[in-house]
Amino acid sequence: MEERLIKNYTEILEHELVPAMGCTEPIAIAYAAASARKLLSEEVKHIDLCCSGNIIKNVKAVTVPNSGGQKGMQVAAILGVLGGDADKKLEVLSTVTDADREKCKSLVNTGFCKVGFEEDVPKLYIRVEVSGENHKVRLDIADQHSNIVLMEKDGEVLYKEGGEDKQDVLSTGGDRSLMSLKGIIEYADTVNLDEVAPTLQRQIDMNMVISQEGLDNAWGASVGKTILETWGHDVKSCACARAAAGSDARMSGCPLPVVINSGSGNQGITVSMPVVEYAKSLEVSKEKLYRSLIVSNLVSVYIKHYIGALSAFCGAVSASCGAGAGITYMCGGDYHKIGKTISNTLGNVGGIVCDGAKPSCAAKIASSVHAAILAHSMSMKDQGFNGGEGIVDEDIENTIKNIGYIGKVGMLSTDREILNVMTDQVDVDSCL
Repeated sequence: MEERLIKNYTEILEHELVPAMGCTEPIAIAYAAASARKLLSEEVKHIDLCCSGNIIKNVKAVTVPNSGGQKGMQVAAILGVLGGDADKKLEVLSTVTDADREKCKSLVNTGFCKVGFEEDVPKLYIRVEVSGENHKVRLDIADQHSNIVLMEKDGEVLYKEGGEDKQDVLSTGGDRSLMSLKGIIEYADTVNLDEVAPTLQRQIDMNMVISQEGLDNAWGASVGKTILETWGHDVKSCACARAAAGSDARMSGCPLPVVINSGSGNQGITVSMPVVEYAKSLEVSKEKLYRSLIVSNLVSVYIKHYIGALSAFCGAVSASCGAGAGITYMCGGDYHKIGKTISNTLGNVGGIVCDGAKPSCAAKIASSVHAAILAHSMSMKDQGFNGGEGIVDEDIENTIKNIGYIGKVGMLSTDREILNVMTDQVDVDSCL
């Protein structure tokens, strides 16, 4: 493999597999607010917050981490201003104190923070304006959860993405257009593991801890615990349960950090925990586990590259495609079988919609991982769905592009109508 391609895939892994606390959408709001407060350099008297529909959808029903059980956009922004540490980026709320939480509760319903819906912006978009006694700061985030694209103070532009001041607020972390399934497999086969092992081991360690927390205690709807209590403890059940349990905990406000994938902690858990469970069951070497995780992580990133950061398409599906691909690779599957695993998964559960971050995400993860394991089992027997059957194409690269088009373009109106239903902007009965 060419050195430039090896470097590119390594950059993608290092960029994607970073720690985050809780659901990344409220965390992104908190990061924006904390960064704006830092730039303001005086006490914040008022916050104006405007977000894209997908941010609103993903913050509405999820517990803000380290908030003491509080929910909502206002809570995320206020906590970011009160106690957030912008230097910690997606772990911005790890420094919040009991006093910050109590003050947040007292400010939420006072008009201290006003929120609004911004149309005709990227699907991932946050604009926060903080005002003090003497100054006002505006800060915009777009496309990625910590990607600051605009900073203004008192009307003066301090930074604008693409402007003359070309500082790197956030590295793009590699060129996704150079990715392919064959390239991912070749990279996994040949990369010097010393370059990526620390990143992968951090993903294993952090995600295992929060997964265990979800199994040990009553978080969310206890999807992971229920699976083990009712399905048993074979590797398939444990793979589904481990992934679901991590989501059980983080969707309900558990402050433990998660190593994310494609900007999502749920997806980071989903691409890693099933692969780890299969590695334990099959007793493979640490090297084989690492190389399988490379496949799992990069396949998920590759599919999400076509779909986009946020969509009406459930990210648990693309992450489960990655997990299934990693398991097939671990079991000796070649390019053909790995491609079959992906197409078999997409041909089965490609229609799961995203209606925001919340406890039911754990169940969607369990269903998607179960589908990926079935897809893996079929592919190892050279069984699967054929080109021309629905969205499946003979060429796996085209199947991935097909699902990307559906998620990014075909589900635009679905995305808006889901938001309308969630925010009571439509009389459903009158439409039936």
